Amino acid sequence: MSKTTKTLAKMKANPRDWRIDQLETIAEGFGFSVRKTGGSHFVFIHEALEEQITIPSRRPVKPIYVTKLVMLIEKLEKES
Repeated sequence: MSKTTKTLAKMKANPRDWRIDQLETIAEGFGFSVRKTGGSHFVFIHEALEEQITIPSRRPVKPIYVTKLVMLIEKLEKES
């Protein structure tokens, strides 16, 4: 089990108290590209998915955004 997979499992179990840089690392590990708009939001995009997710960079990231990112990663894994 890789480090990104272990961290993803931790995110599923507890979506609270995650930082945006941790989400960025996990997303990039699963092939997402992260667009930083220069403002207060990050946009997570994957070429195999139609959806994208925009996450504000406040600390800590709200659990709903962590859950949405986990759902997108799971959807990606099911499709491949």
